[in-house]
Amino acid sequence: MNTGSAAPGSRDTFPEVHLVLATVDLTRAVDDFWTARARGEFFPSAYFDRLTLDDAYRVQLALTERRLTAGERHIGWKVGLTAKAIQEQFGFYEPVFGCILETLPSGHTFGPTELIRPGFETELCIRLEDDLEGEVSIEQVRGAIEVIHPSFEIIETRGDFVNQIPLAIADNAQQRSVILGEPVRLAPDMALDGVEARVEFNGQEVARGFGSAVLGNPLNSIAWLAGKLAQYGRRLRAGDIIMTGSFVRQFPLASGDIAIADFSGIGRVEVKIAKA
Repeated sequence: MNTGSAAPGSRDTFPEVHLVLATVDLTRAVDDFWTARARGEFFPSAYFDRLTLDDAYRVQLALTERRLTAGERHIGWKVGLTAKAIQEQFGFYEPVFGCILETLPSGHTFGPTELIRPGFETELCIRLEDDLEGEVSIEQVRGAIEVIHPSFEIIETRGDFVNQIPLAIADNAQQRSVILGEPVRLAPDMALDGVEARVEFNGQEVARGFGSAVLGNPLNSIAWLAGKLAQYGRRLRAGDIIMTGSFVRQFPLASGDIAIADFSGIGRVEVKIAKA
């Protein structure tokens, strides 16, 4: 059950997933992934090197539907692997998407053993006030934005991400939670590609990056997502939040760690893991 704060526009239902003939029996694959998940196995070994990327997205969406039936809530979407630094870190050179089912406020402290091999990514989270569907322009994306949050995506490495990317996508692309700072309105003169993020980890600055690292502009990330979701009969809806992609590389988190990011002209976000 989701214990985070659901964003306005959250939905208790998810469009039906229409499974199609592919390299594996997708109906059986969804059952197998769901059963394995219940026993703590998120990358079922029987599916190593067997899923196409299309298979993986269809499994992901079907598993998300089951999670919603079990009581979780669909809040929005994430786009991952958007920055060259992260693409090189994991050896995969195209964006991916996942579903967001939980948000937590800046300053949240996770328990020392609450997460599975956790990490964080430093991102702008955008909430929409209008729907977007299919091929859209950057101007349309900009016009659909309600607010922007400084944010961290909290990820979990629940399997061999580098060598089994399709399984990672099926397992919701490492998504665990989203930490949100205070929202700000998008000013007419605010260029998101020029926003700078400074990342501090346990009191030391460890990285700086600009919005231009995210597919050239975080707005491009949303445009990519709208087009990709259309391939699966879905659209971005008013009220959705979208994690647009990290400005810098992914960093691991461990017991006792504190991460802070400051985004120029937008604000600050912080997350902690309690000491054991």
